[in-house]
Amino acid sequence: MTGPLLADKTAVVTGAAQGIGYAIAERFIAEGARVVIGDIDGAAAQAAADKLGGPTVARGVRCDVTVADDVQALIDAAAESFSPVDVMINNAGITRDATMRKMTEDQFDQVIAVHLKGTWNGTRLAGAVMRERGSGAIVNMSSLSGKIGLPGQTNYSAAKAGIVGLSKAAAKELAHLGVRVNAIQPGLIRTAMTEAMPQKVWDQKMAEIPLGRAGEIDEIATVALFLASDMSSYMTGTVLEVTGGRFM
Repeated sequence: MTGPLLADKTAVVTGAAQGIGYAIAERFIAEGARVVIGDIDGAAAQAAADKLGGPTVARGVRCDVTVADDVQALIDAAAESFSPVDVMINNAGITRDATMRKMTEDQFDQVIAVHLKGTWNGTRLAGAVMRERGSGAIVNMSSLSGKIGLPGQTNYSAAKAGIVGLSKAAAKELAHLGVRVNAIQPGLIRTAMTEAMPQKVWDQKMAEIPLGRAGEIDEIATVALFLASDMSSYMTGTVLEVTGGRFM
């Protein structure tokens, strides 16, 4: 396979003003894609798009993924600015960690809404465009927390496990239409959020990783690129763990 892996493709990435989402957008542009960045902070989304090269390759759009009309507007922006969406990355997420005893109903609902409903909105609406064109790749961001369950994250673990089930069901619905749906489960990835953990918690997590280090955001971006490109053309309904071997 020669040339850029995503030449002339249009990708939509949610939660992409920073962190893993931004790294994915950056990697996709380097591989020839045009990217629409969705984020709850519209100004940050546009600033990220400007930093990535401006209107010829990137556009920033404010998007609350829990609102279907916002997600539809994000997908419409791709067609208006570049071309109908070829790749959808459902990455937006939040945390509201607390033990189940202390977690409020609102904290539970917020996390389920952003992760699970947000991913459903993105998968459903991008899938509607892709099925008409007979091709497309959807990548949904789960988490190791959705595989093993982590204390203090009943909301997050439930949402991330739900994303796996959603992805597999959607993959079965869309496969005969030429649309692939896969998921990624990152482990401990070095971000501003994880580096803010108490040292004791960080050390405990590090001790669980056979490779002996945290992952970098670009190591998630490269896996997203693989799933978005024709390199994974015979893969759908899969869940790729990017964890350094933690909890194999």
